[in-house]
Amino acid sequence: MLNVAVIGYVWPEPNSSAAGQNMLAIIKRCLSADFNVTFLTAATDSDHKEDLTALGVDVHSVALNCSSFDSQIAHIKPDVVIFDRYMTEEQFSWRVKEACPDALRVLNTEDLHSLRQARHEAVKQDNDARLAQLNSELAQREVAAILRSDLTLVISKREMALLTEHYGVPRAQLQYHPLVVGKTPLVTLPFEERAHFVHIGNFRHAPNWDAVLQLKQSIWPEIRKALPKAELHIYGAYPPKKATQLHNEKQGYLVKGWAENVESIMLSAKVLIAPLRFGAGTKGKLIDAMRCATPSITTWIGAEGITSTSSIIANSNIQEIDATKQLAQWPGALCSANTTDAAVIQDYVRQAVALHNDKSTWDSASNLTATILSSFESEQPEVPLIEKITGLKQSLNTHRNGLFMQSLLWHQTLTASKYMSQWIEAKNK
Repeated sequence: MLNVAVIGYVWPEPNSSAAGQNMLAIIKRCLSADFNVTFLTAATDSDHKEDLTALGVDVHSVALNCSSFDSQIAHIKPDVVIFDRYMTEEQFSWRVKEACPDALRVLNTEDLHSLRQARHEAVKQDNDARLAQLNSELAQREVAAILRSDLTLVISKREMALLTEHYGVPRAQLQYHPLVVGKTPLVTLPFEERAHFVHIGNFRHAPNWDAVLQLKQSIWPEIRKALPKAELHIYGAYPPKKATQLHNEKQGYLVKGWAENVESIMLSAKVLIAPLRFGAGTKGKLIDAMRCATPSITTWIGAEGITSTSSIIANSNIQEIDATKQLAQWPGALCSANTTDAAVIQDYVRQAVALHNDKSTWDSASNLTATILSSFESEQPEVPLIEKITGLKQSLNTHRNGLFMQSLLWHQTLTASKYMSQWIEAKNK
């Protein structure tokens, strides 16, 4: 039986984000393997967090930049330590390495933050997200965290390829770990029993907030002209005042806020609309829509990590809007991410009207959800996560001996985060 310590960047909130679902799924897999699991975090308490104690997880708070963590982790004596995102690895991995040198260090990326930020920067400069500058300072930090770790969990095949082919990360240090798909509802509602459009996404997540604004400012007004009685229901965790102020009954733009039950919302909606212009990883909202046989309108960014089509578009030199039309195999529609183009807005309108009004179009898209979801679920890692962790733990020295870049990055001249943390601790005394 292995002792596993999970160091969380935030508390797992499965009803707030796909990242929360993913972190909880990892914890549950460890528990199902009869591992002892301890969850540690410096995050403030949350009303929406999963009750980990009820699952059998020991939960402890930790302090940032404080040597008290050293004694805490030494007392736990973990065989495996899982860092939730690269920021947590930067903060705590050197302490884990010194206190528990024989512990397997695993980094859970959730998604590649540097890829998401690079695409965001490209969009802010009115460029195609595919033109993102990948060799950023944040990429250096994130890839360094990956190289320091014994194993990194990567949520999409697209990001696996990027890490190995562009950044040169050894395949031995990576584990494909796709988003776990929940159970498909036993009964799904037909076209006649559904109504309105829905968008869902944590408001704290920049791609989601951008999509909400694109809908409000550009896309929804045009859809509403074509469908005067249609409504768009906007759901998401942590809605700020600037989001609730967008609520407008006359426009049919209804900001609902927190989603208590995502499944029931998806089951009753006719169409999910997610005009994502940037982002990374796998989008939980699109997976949830497919589980509920709900057609969706999104972009190649939204489809990324779910279908091979999105990767072809991401790597294509073809104009993005043409590539989308040529390659799309999606349960609904893939539209261009360039929402500044009037022709693109009209494409959103055409797709929305067809799925909203035409039963045959809707049925075809709804039926395709099961096919896409089945294909996504079939792409599992070569070695299951628990087997991978157990095997690496048993051969840890051999594994590390083959990772020259790991030892290089742990050289004392490169451990800036360690010395910064020690300086902050000394300053605070």
